Amino acid sequence: MSTSHDLGAALLASASDAIIATDREGLITFWSPGAARIFGFSAAEAAGQSLDLIIPENLRSRHWAGYRHAMASGESRYGHGDLLSVPGLTKDGRRISVEFTITMLSDAQHRPAGTVAILRDVSKRFEELRELRRKLADASRVK
Repeated sequence: MSTSHDLGAALLASASDAIIATDREGLITFWSPGAARIFGFSAAEAAGQSLDLIIPENLRSRHWAGYRHAMASGESRYGHGDLLSVPGLTKDGRRISVEFTITMLSDAQHRPAGTVAILRDVSKRFEELRELRRKLADASRVK
């Protein structure tokens, strides 16, 4: 890799995590191969779609309130390396557990222009932790 462009292109094309970019309205402008693997939608299916594509219906209102605030203020509550854990929705309708970080995108005048998020499917770990908690609770009741 001789340039940072080559490095960036290689990372975007090969990352196992989902990398998703949106415009100011929350429409998907970039959908990585990792996003296709995790959520089941191809880049062509996701491009131009609302993030509602992967947000469970019961969480959409809360998501969009936060998104509108971020676009108005230029600040995301989760924009400083904070890791957010939320449910996601796959193409076949399954709910999965994802963790993500988000970065605000700006236009040439430094106004909020969208977001880019890196998401990881943590469903297996979430289920393992839930099972361990259940076992711990069961063991505590036995005493």
